[in-house]
Amino acid sequence: MVKELTKDNIDIIDNSFIDKKYLINEFNNNPFAKIIILEENNEIVGYLYYSDIYDRVEINQFEINKIHRNCGKGKILMKFLTDNVDKSITLEVRKDNIPAIKVYEQYGFIPVATRKGYYNGIDGILMEREIKK
Repeated sequence: MVKELTKDNIDIIDNSFIDKKYLINEFNNNPFAKIIILEENNEIVGYLYYSDIYDRVEINQFEINKIHRNCGKGKILMKFLTDNVDKSITLEVRKDNIPAIKVYEQYGFIPVATRKGYYNGIDGILMEREIKK
């Protein structure tokens, strides 16, 4: 089940792999912060933190618990986001994160720029899913 995480219900991530202090800090410092989580059998298996900034959305952090990776969990969160956002979406991904890039491409993201050495010497790829209005 996908649900929104807010300041009011953030305690539900206790005992999960998610860094609660980090997300509280983001809620306190980013007025555009939105977070969705994926729960299965009362366990949080992943989250997607994005900023809904006026005319576009930026994905800031997207993580699936290591024991749940490569079995479609990330697609559930990405589908939820793309089905519920009618704006262009951007994200950055490490050039060597091929599984993530393949998921993003399935949801209409295309590479639009390269950020040389962005991730400690590894190039970052800026990807965008553009919505034509």
